[in-house]
Amino acid sequence: MMLRDTQGVAPTHAIVPLDLVPIVSRFTGTRTCEQIAREVSREVGSAVPVELVVKLARELEESFFVDAEPYRRERARIEREFADAAVRPASHAGGAYHGEGRELAKYLDESCLGAATSNGGPGGTLVGLVAPHIDPWRGARSYGEAYTALRSALPVDADTFVLFGTSHAPMREPFALCRKAFDTPLGEVEADLDAIDAIAEASDFDPYTDQFNHKREHSLEFQAVFLRHLLGRRKARIIPILAGLGEEQSTGRSPARRKKVERFFDAVRDVVASKKAVVIAGADLAHVGPRFGDPRPYDARAREVLGETDRTSLEHATAVDAEGFWEHVASDLDTRRVCGLGPIYALLRCLDAGAKGELRHYEQTVDPDEGSIVSHAAVGFYR
Repeated sequence: MMLRDTQGVAPTHAIVPLDLVPIVSRFTGTRTCEQIAREVSREVGSAVPVELVVKLARELEESFFVDAEPYRRERARIEREFADAAVRPASHAGGAYHGEGRELAKYLDESCLGAATSNGGPGGTLVGLVAPHIDPWRGARSYGEAYTALRSALPVDADTFVLFGTSHAPMREPFALCRKAFDTPLGEVEADLDAIDAIAEASDFDPYTDQFNHKREHSLEFQAVFLRHLLGRRKARIIPILAGLGEEQSTGRSPARRKKVERFFDAVRDVVASKKAVVIAGADLAHVGPRFGDPRPYDARAREVLGETDRTSLEHATAVDAEGFWEHVASDLDTRRVCGLGPIYALLRCLDAGAKGELRHYEQTVDPDEGSIVSHAAVGFYR
């Protein structure tokens, strides 16, 4: 079993042998090491020394995988450093994509944009975009289709981009702003500090409560990389927003029923209207198969049904039917595990009434080893 810290406090992953999982699964803060040793001994039918439990607990604590003083101290230090920084580093450069600028630009041109088959849009100018946030290695074609749409129909005077992304780490508030430029191997993308401050001022919750989630989150980082590449030296600023909406996603209730969510959308719409900003959602769709908790991989028929269901969700999106999209995805969220529900819904709520969407690409990326699937799409919105 691999333990991974999505917020970047632990510097590496932790690998736990399967025969130790019954011990680790009891590290909930409610049992002593002696109690855990006794329980696991009964479960596995052989004596588990308490010394083994203590050793494992200490190793995980020293690696910052246990909520104890070392973890809290390290997290506080990293949070202070991140809060004080004017620029968010490119956390995934050299891993999820090339870390060197020229290699990255070549890959984006040849393997992503060069793989796109759709060129022009339905006419008009682009006002919104759904792009994937799967890594650009696996999502090359989808990224290419999405950002070809942006390149071919971007208004000449567009210089502000509202970025909604999935937060893969838990959030306390429904949205999280980030008041920082985003670094990339191709150069920084400046943050629109005045617009970010205006949204924060109009909100009736603190949208910086979960700013630390931005540190390691890839859903917006990948969009910043593509924007910097396509815009070149053209001046551009971003408004980075992570969409949590955890309370709504757990209950299925529409975010429109919560006042502070509506006030936040009002503030973002005011910025979009005043700056004629383009709204981008970094959002994947379904996550199914053994990696995500299903007992077995999807067969051909199950994949076909998944595609039909995803496309029905996307039909609501292209119709700019935010509530229909939310209701359709929320109805089987535990099955499809659509992690892009929050950012796509937020995008739809922040487009003007005259926007029309076009599905440019849909894809299911299948893990070659164990068959798990992540689906994603490229959708352009035009006015």
